[in-house]
Amino acid sequence: MTKKMSTHQAEEDRRNDEILIYLNGKIVPKAEAKVSVYDSGFMLGDGVWEGLRLYNGAWAFMDEHLDRLFEAAKAIDLDIGLDREGVENALLETQKANGMTTDAHARLMVTRGVKTRPFQHPSLSQQGPTMTIIMEHSRPNLPRPIKLATVPHIRGLPMSQDPKLNSHSKLNCILACIAAEKAGADEALMLDVNGFVNTTNACNFFIVRKGEVWTSTGDYCMNGITRQKVIDLCRENGIPVHERNYSLVDTYGADEAFLTGTFGAQTPVGEIDGRQIGSGQMGPMTERIRSLYKNLIEKECA
Repeated sequence: MTKKMSTHQAEEDRRNDEILIYLNGKIVPKAEAKVSVYDSGFMLGDGVWEGLRLYNGAWAFMDEHLDRLFEAAKAIDLDIGLDREGVENALLETQKANGMTTDAHARLMVTRGVKTRPFQHPSLSQQGPTMTIIMEHSRPNLPRPIKLATVPHIRGLPMSQDPKLNSHSKLNCILACIAAEKAGADEALMLDVNGFVNTTNACNFFIVRKGEVWTSTGDYCMNGITRQKVIDLCRENGIPVHERNYSLVDTYGADEAFLTGTFGAQTPVGEIDGRQIGSGQMGPMTERIRSLYKNLIEKECA
């Protein structure tokens, strides 16, 4: 039986046993980084987050990530408690405390904070936000292309839980991931409300057909920063790229498929719903885009 994987699978690194974590203005050992059971994030999933990746001493596309964090916080009427410079300083202080220079991943999380009573209304969060940064030594380790299974779950709709929010409330994606695992796949391929191919439970999704790169319209998927970088790179390098509606029939007949995300950059997909995609291995277009993205990172994080 093929071993299950995920798009966030990383090499084991013993240094992560001793990492230091930022929590509400202090940098503390992992074992001491604790939040209250009354915290809005723990109790209700009331918060937003960002994932960032460290290359060559610099956080890739930090401006875009902080833009997205502050926009999401504004959308849910959450005061982060720090200005942009304060959040950036917290990130850099945590990096320095851990002595990290490259191949690290940060998960920056902000919740509405500790509640006075264990109920939903945001006015019960009166002690200010909870902010934490988990930073780990992290190098992707995927020995084979990812296998996907289509699931009945869809991303949130704009009028319910907009998928453009990096929300702490991820249960629909977790249920999708469980359904994919039950089907023998690594992760879930999720459709949009109209039945078109949308995204996976954790990453943005692309296919390649006859030399063209296709991804969803973006109406119902997370506004992935790596997704946008891939679209931009295609346009800058003469690769036809389309944000469009397309179906599972189009997907099964694709020459290649790949995922994008901050952690794994571009992850090849070898199988969807038991159907081999292309050769089942990383295709030439995915390899080319990976190379272009690597060059972009080297320029961005020189």
